[in-house]
Amino acid sequence: MALYEHVFLARQDLAQAQVDALAETATKIVEDMDGKVTKVETWGLRSLAYKIAKNRKAHYVMLNIDAPAGVVAELERQTQINEDIIRYMTVKVDELETGPSVMMRKQERSDRGDRGSRGDRGGSDGDRGPRREREDANAGE
Repeated sequence: MALYEHVFLARQDLAQAQVDALAETATKIVEDMDGKVTKVETWGLRSLAYKIAKNRKAHYVMLNIDAPAGVVAELERQTQINEDIIRYMTVKVDELETGPSVMMRKQERSDRGDRGSRGDRGGSDGDRGPRREREDANAGE
């Protein structure tokens, strides 16, 4: 069986319970056709880069799937029919991530307030030497 990552965007006006129900429906479709969903991640309500069907935000959900290609075709067919899902994408991958995805790790960092190795500014001035005077600044006098 092949490995896939399936991400879908649900409308912004849905409640979290409805989004979870969409993920359960997708999981049921996969499992009914002898596939297996190894992980479901809800990334939450996030802003879109541009409006999609009058939505400025969407609920993001990712499923890691271990299933034959026919299962993915049926999942995508059912996803197209659903009016609550505004976009989806399925990607075949070589291996599935075992821990949290990059999006979840990014969210954890922002929740903790980590600013990375540079602090809250873009660069660090600690490794620079003293500032030297510019020669052309005194030339105009």
